[in-house]
Amino acid sequence: MPDMRDKTGAGRQRPGAGKRNIAKQDDPPSDPPSPGPGPASTNRINTVMGFDYGARRIGVAVGNGLTRNARALEVIANGGHGPDWRRLDLLLREWRPAALLVGLPLTMDGTEQPTSIAARAFAAALSERYGVAMHLVDERLSSHEAARRFADRRARGESRRKHAQTLDAVAAEIIIETWLSAAPPGGSADGAA
Repeated sequence: MPDMRDKTGAGRQRPGAGKRNIAKQDDPPSDPPSPGPGPASTNRINTVMGFDYGARRIGVAVGNGLTRNARALEVIANGGHGPDWRRLDLLLREWRPAALLVGLPLTMDGTEQPTSIAARAFAAALSERYGVAMHLVDERLSSHEAARRFADRRARGESRRKHAQTLDAVAAEIIIETWLSAAPPGGSADGAA
C-alpha cells in the first residue's frame, strides 16, 4: 500500500476507513427523528407549538417563550380519518417544540361542550405520539380575536379574503399568546385549563 502521508508527515486515512457506526450523543436519531426530548438548545427550549382544533381544520402556530411572540404557520386538514399526521410529523420535526398547546373550547360560562371532548382527545393523541409536554389552554374568544386580526390585516393589505382559512392558524397564534401571557419569563407555565 502506498504511503498516504501529506507534506507535513501526518498520516491520512482512506475515505471511510476507521469510521464507526456509532451515533454521537448529540446526533439526532436516524430512524425516524423524534420531535420530543433530544439535544437541548436555546431555540428548542423556548419554542412552543399551538393548535386550534376543529372538526375539518386544525390551525397551527409557533411561539417563543423568551420573546413571547407567536405567529400563525398553517392550517392542517382534519376529517374522518383524523388529522394529517404526516404534515404534523414534519412540522414537529422542523420546529422541535418543548411544549404543545391545544386550545380548549369552552362555553362563555366555562363549561365544556362536545368540541371540548374532541380537542382533549386530539391533545392526548399529540402527547402520546410525540412525548412532548402538553397544555390545554382556554380558548374562549380566540375565534373573535382571530377574526378581528384578520380584518385588520385585510385593511392593511396584508391578507386577502381568499386567505380566510388561515383564521384557524391565527386562532392558534392567539392560543399561544394567551398561554405565554400567563407564563413566567421563559415560557414554562402550567397553562393548563
